[in-house]
Amino acid sequence: MAIDRLELSGFTIIKKLGTGARSTIYLALDEENKSTVALKRAVYEKPEDGRIFEQMINEYKVSKTIKHPYLRVCNKLIKVRKIFKVKELLLSMEMFEGETLEKSKSLSLGDVLLVFRMVADGLNAMHQQGYIHCDIKPNNILINNESGAIKIIDLGQGCKIGTIKPRIQGTPDYIAPEQVKRHHLDRRTDIFNLGATMYWALTGKNVPTLIPQFNDISAIAGQRECPAPHEIYPRIPLGISRLVMDCVKEEPQKRPASMDDVISRLDLLIHSIFGKKLGNQ
Repeated sequence: MAIDRLELSGFTIIKKLGTGARSTIYLALDEENKSTVALKRAVYEKPEDGRIFEQMINEYKVSKTIKHPYLRVCNKLIKVRKIFKVKELLLSMEMFEGETLEKSKSLSLGDVLLVFRMVADGLNAMHQQGYIHCDIKPNNILINNESGAIKIIDLGQGCKIGTIKPRIQGTPDYIAPEQVKRHHLDRRTDIFNLGATMYWALTGKNVPTLIPQFNDISAIAGQRECPAPHEIYPRIPLGISRLVMDCVKEEPQKRPASMDDVISRLDLLIHSIFGKKLGNQ
């Protein structure tokens, strides 16, 4: 049960930062090395809590495998046992000052592209190590609005390339078709998730997925037409709109083949936008 006041061996709790899926995150001081950390805590109270335990353990393992400045570091995983059973998990993570993309203040088109260029770079680092994130969405991208730095968070659903998951995992508004169909997952799964997130950032709307929301009558009826971003907002350049729509193709083989391809196209678009700005000065 989430509580505001808490005493944990090895940590001094400063304040509660927020709550997640059956977990609570605190700002804390790690007394061992005197560093400030984000401390995620989950308590086993009912069988369904086993899933958050699995995700926290997985997040720690994936984080320890991949090092990149745009991926949040996990420092320690602490298991608290009672009568030989793990009843509580604590995950000490790098503290990063920032807001989620979902809550971030309005960004210019150029800023949006720069953010997604960094996200694509972080995901590419995962891919090069043989892993995929599987849950890129606005809430899993943190942005420091002063410095422009970003962090990709929540690696709990991350897995090795080629994995077939035993159950559907993902966020309905951003989930790739192969995640719903429980097919092999690969780099192009992250490309779909990234494209769906870019679509939302540019339009404020969601790409129809194979998990319709309960009030999405058109998706339930099988009408999966999706207007391109430039058709919603004509000021969005055609090249950006095409990249997003290529990323969210239903068939993985029709998407960009790798995150390197996405990065190359983003670089050209960023150069085009900022090159024009410099030329107008």
